[in-house]
Amino acid sequence: MGAVRILLFISLVVALPAWADDGLWNLLQKGGQVILIRHTVTDPGAGDPPGFRLEDCTTQRNLSEEGRAHARRIGAAFRKRQVPVARVLSSPWCRCVETAKLAFGKAEISAPLSNLFGRPENRERQVREMKSLIVRTRGNLVLVSHGSTIAALTEVYLGTGEMVIATPDKTGFRVAGRLSLE
Repeated sequence: MGAVRILLFISLVVALPAWADDGLWNLLQKGGQVILIRHTVTDPGAGDPPGFRLEDCTTQRNLSEEGRAHARRIGAAFRKRQVPVARVLSSPWCRCVETAKLAFGKAEISAPLSNLFGRPENRERQVREMKSLIVRTRGNLVLVSHGSTIAALTEVYLGTGEMVIATPDKTGFRVAGRLSLE
């Protein structure tokens, strides 16, 4: 009898993430959510090379082939689950713009989503501006940004290509959960 209980417990624990994911996908299908996505996998390294320029992608750390494929899978998952996307905003960094365009076919540049890595002096202003974007959400809003920027807003530390789902409310937002396709 003890072995049966142990097997039942293990099967429930293994299934919990799938149930949680289903609940988040159902929430997204209803709309009115904010999906914060950390850009997908890049060429090795952290930050950008010295002297990089936002207007020149060749001077930045960019998506790897694996990252491009991951971005496409994110978009395919949204389409498969028929999740409506009203608007897609992206950090001006090329790796974020490319992630957004490969996943959703579009991206509007939004300065508040800029990389905070190595730029702590911008944190307070950008967090305030991102909260303002969230409060005005109508339909599902996708924000493609950087790990440091998303963590500053949500206190959730994401891996590349991971998502945190935020539900706007009277006080700003509450974190509904996180999603990963990997």
